[in-house]
Amino acid sequence: MDSDDLEPKTKSITADFDTLSISELELYILDLEAEIVKCKNYINSKNTDRKLAESVFKK
Repeated sequence: MDSDDLEPKTKSITADFDTLSISELELYILDLEAEIVKCKNYINSKNTDRKLAESVFKK
């Protein structure tokens, strides 16, 4: 199994902004901001895991 297979698949989010109301656009922004937070948390978790692995395998 390739390690790339373990990575989460990115979502392609497209929206037709012309058809969305202001409140729908605001909700869309909130959803995107929540996704950003999730991504940042995932990055922090991966960095922690990498540092732990590096400390185990250092010579």
